[in-house]
Amino acid sequence: MKRVFHIISHFDMGGAERVAASIAKSASPDMEYHVLEVVRGRSAYTKVFIGELRAAGVHCHRSLMPDIRFHFVFERIAALLFPLRFIIVWLRWRPDVIHTHTEVPDMSTLAFFTLFPGLLGKCRIVRTIHNTRLWTGQRRLGAACERFFKRERGNVAISPSVRDAYAGAYGEQAPIIPNGVELPEAKPYPGIVKDKVNILFAGRLEPQKGISRLLDIIEAMAGDGRYFFHVMGDGQLLAEAQRRLAGLPNASLTPPLYGLSAYMPSFDYMIMPSEFEGLSIVSIEASMAGLPNIINNCPGLKDTMPPDWPLKVEGNSLEQYLHLLRHVLPGANREALAGRARAYAQEHFGICAMRRKYETIYRKEK
Repeated sequence: MKRVFHIISHFDMGGAERVAASIAKSASPDMEYHVLEVVRGRSAYTKVFIGELRAAGVHCHRSLMPDIRFHFVFERIAALLFPLRFIIVWLRWRPDVIHTHTEVPDMSTLAFFTLFPGLLGKCRIVRTIHNTRLWTGQRRLGAACERFFKRERGNVAISPSVRDAYAGAYGEQAPIIPNGVELPEAKPYPGIVKDKVNILFAGRLEPQKGISRLLDIIEAMAGDGRYFFHVMGDGQLLAEAQRRLAGLPNASLTPPLYGLSAYMPSFDYMIMPSEFEGLSIVSIEASMAGLPNIINNCPGLKDTMPPDWPLKVEGNSLEQYLHLLRHVLPGANREALAGRARAYAQEHFGICAMRRKYETIYRKEK
């Protein structure tokens, strides 16, 4: 029996958190899974997320550190305090594998083994690289973390774009294990607007997600009665989104929807104007659900679609988005596009393959 601990930022919605949960819900009889948060999740979805894990037999370990988002100060405090709590968990459970996801868990893992170096020889370290850009504003701290994970030979990239970006920044070619996705049974979304083409955006309202460009698109299409945009999310650009969408007849702004993938078949198209991604789970879920995606052809997002996907723009060009909406989509065969996207996603991003590849790594002796 291998005891595997996934270290995540918090129990909440997020691509990395969903990857960790998807792996941990594996039914492999020789694996015992635990998921531990660095800071305490406190959203409306935290209890649902934990309930989903516990229903699958996964051990969940809560944090007492509050999730306060202010520059990098509280992230670093959380990482520094993490060893004092995790050593108690370690002594009880004796992990065989530590699998860390994203920068706060990465920092926390380094802090733990810096304080307790004698424990490092007793477990395997696995670290999934989820993004094409790492350690923005924390270059020196990032360099220390990268030396640790390279020395432990634990790095795994989620896409060719992530692998290449990491190699360019840190000089190592990490193996690739694409994120896997499973879809729940479809449910009707009650907010669908009849007699309109319903276009969905779902994600963090952060600069990385191209929110300013999304708002430009919606404003430019306000006079076109064919489309309705459903914007679902929260984040630092929420106030800007509220201000710019207020009163527009072609858009709604709602909080994140837990279990969104079940509702995706209700929509006609997804739109994702991200500046960069690691490997977008939301995009893969949309394709699995037969929801064609209008994308910016950026690293980590283009990897989720067929290379010749027609609904993409270069450089997040507003003019190209408007051309697609005004001249391409009205004559497009949506069902054919949905079939292409679904077939590509099923071939490349199956959840069973992801679990099998990670568990092969877990079973190796250090």
